[in-house]
Amino acid sequence: MQKVRKAVIPVAGLGTRFLPATKSMPKEMLPVVDKPVVQYAVDEAFEAGIEHIVFVTGRNKAVIEDYFDLHPELIGTLEQTGKKAQLQSLESLLPQAGATSFIRQQSPQGLGHAVWCARDVIGNEPFALLLPDMVSFGARGCLAETVDLYERTGGNVIAVERCDPAETSKYGIVGRGDEVGSGFKVSAMVEKPAPANAPSNFYINGRYVLQPEIFALLGNQQRGAGNEIQLTDAMVRLAQSQPFYAQPFDGRMFDCGSKEGFIEATIAFALARDDMKGPVFEMLQQFVRSHERREVAA
Repeated sequence: MQKVRKAVIPVAGLGTRFLPATKSMPKEMLPVVDKPVVQYAVDEAFEAGIEHIVFVTGRNKAVIEDYFDLHPELIGTLEQTGKKAQLQSLESLLPQAGATSFIRQQSPQGLGHAVWCARDVIGNEPFALLLPDMVSFGARGCLAETVDLYERTGGNVIAVERCDPAETSKYGIVGRGDEVGSGFKVSAMVEKPAPANAPSNFYINGRYVLQPEIFALLGNQQRGAGNEIQLTDAMVRLAQSQPFYAQPFDGRMFDCGSKEGFIEATIAFALARDDMKGPVFEMLQQFVRSHERREVAA
């Protein structure tokens, strides 16, 4: 069994749900408390033992590459002003030299096409895929748990969570087969099924370990929903010859691609910090009390 050394993080999306902010700023650079969304995905990848990250970018995304580079002027200013804590924080977030690659998708053709663009950098080895809009919140990162199951089962592993059974039409849903370790074998994969047709209420939450054979399938994959090359369609084809397993995440993923999820993640991460939880909790209580008074007055 080959070790999972590389990860793909697609960051080429336009972020239309966050306009006008994303007109000049990549959605992946929007901060959750004091770190951009993409930083959480990178931290999670390195926690899981990933050695090299491939960013699939698009136009107007150069700021992401700059973010993961050295900033001599900023470092010099922090050193001169004695701000050692901020300097150490920045240094801890910086990937090692040569640990990142940036490639262009060039035109938006779907998640499957973005993953396919990384084929030459990944090569003939299994790889992790992290969708940066989905931010992991828990004692341990979602990808680390996913890699743990992969090291037991091999094959392909998808991280999952439970959704409301009435909302299966919003997600990619997997069927639950035999239990394997902390997860289970995937018996079916269906994109956004109606509740009556859903094989379970386990939805794919944006973390994967995939075998390199997916690239050949993506290379000739017919366009699916939205006239785009869909990763799920290629995974269904791959499942005909390779096993897929699912790892339920012992935590929670926040969908920071939506405004509600982004706000919820910001609150959750702020309340989890010792230096912020007191003031933030008090502020939230004040907002709730003020809102309740306005409702009574109305």
